[in-house]
Amino acid sequence: MTPLTLWHNARIATLDPRMGTDGWGLIEHGALLTEGAHIAWVGQAGDLPQGLAPSRTVDLGRALLTPGLIDCHTHLVYGGHRAAEFEMRLNGASYEAIARAGGGIRASVAATRAASEESLFNMASRRARALMAEGVTTLEIKSGYGLSQEAEARCLRVARRLGRALPVEVHTTFLGAHAVPPEFEGRVDDYIDAVCAWMPGLHAQGLIDAVDAFCENIAFSPAQTQRVFETAQRLGLPVKLHAEQLSDQGGAALAASFNALSCDHLEHLSAAGIAAMRAAGTVAVLLPGAYYFLRETKLPPIEALRQAGVPMALSTDHNPGTSPGLSLLLMANMACTLFRLTPLEAVQGITLHAARALGLKDRGQIIAGQRADLVAWDLQHPNELAYWFGHNPCLHVIHNGVQRP
Repeated sequence: MTPLTLWHNARIATLDPRMGTDGWGLIEHGALLTEGAHIAWVGQAGDLPQGLAPSRTVDLGRALLTPGLIDCHTHLVYGGHRAAEFEMRLNGASYEAIARAGGGIRASVAATRAASEESLFNMASRRARALMAEGVTTLEIKSGYGLSQEAEARCLRVARRLGRALPVEVHTTFLGAHAVPPEFEGRVDDYIDAVCAWMPGLHAQGLIDAVDAFCENIAFSPAQTQRVFETAQRLGLPVKLHAEQLSDQGGAALAASFNALSCDHLEHLSAAGIAAMRAAGTVAVLLPGAYYFLRETKLPPIEALRQAGVPMALSTDHNPGTSPGLSLLLMANMACTLFRLTPLEAVQGITLHAARALGLKDRGQIIAGQRADLVAWDLQHPNELAYWFGHNPCLHVIHNGVQRP
């Protein structure tokens, strides 16, 4: 029989709507029991089931307890950085102008291809640890900076290795359709053929959990994106999409037609795209870090998404070119200040809805049966997670029922 652990003396934000009318699901004087990697019971300490004999008891010192945080859209594995491009943009160059001049993603591709697998792992490990220090327990990592069969496989192997080496669950996404590499210049359809040809082998190696693409006027057309999705569908892999970031390409509706897990960015999302996402149950992943870093002015259609009932997740979108941030809590604050999300929506966006964006139903709330991924904070109320920025209030992280050292 798996031993029980009692965690008590905490204020618990369950995010369970059955626990109140405000959405936070707060339990004062809360306690919970974990059995191995799962939550067995949660409630008021005075209602603890009788006759149980926990093998371990942990006093949380009146900390605030929330679900573990989930960063559902990152590009964590890459070589080099693009600080020079940041300076170029501040001097007036646009993101599109930099990309068309051979900078942007291609610059990171060159640096990534030149890096060894070990150096890529070491760099990505430091980034992952920074996210983990703020309570991240589940992390999505995309490829997309290799853009050759060997380099994409190398990046995906590094992502898988991170999940084995660190106390964080890593989900990998194949983003071969991120940009056209130099050797395929002027042969975009040939490159899409190559991406589709690589996919079965990478999947057979156990390197892919989902497939993504960049559907944009500087990247791939809806027709090219559809070919990538059709290959993924034949392999039984779920899809997601970088959609409507710089223009409305109709990518969200296309992705929804494949029952996409998520569509991400969405500044130029149309009413038709929102309706398609709602019908498909596709999550909108908002990326305020990229919006801020690129000094964008067109907001995603937050109120329309809200009115349609489309779940809104948040992520760091950590990448070297357009969102080099490593703080999911800062993204929650930015989502409130820049996108006008409520604190509840922001916290749901880095827990419950972020889990849905990865197709995960076993985390994101503190309820019996869920994974015991939890964070104890030096805070009084969960709305403070979206309020403070510039410091880290994380006290303890519990991953798979085990407190991280």
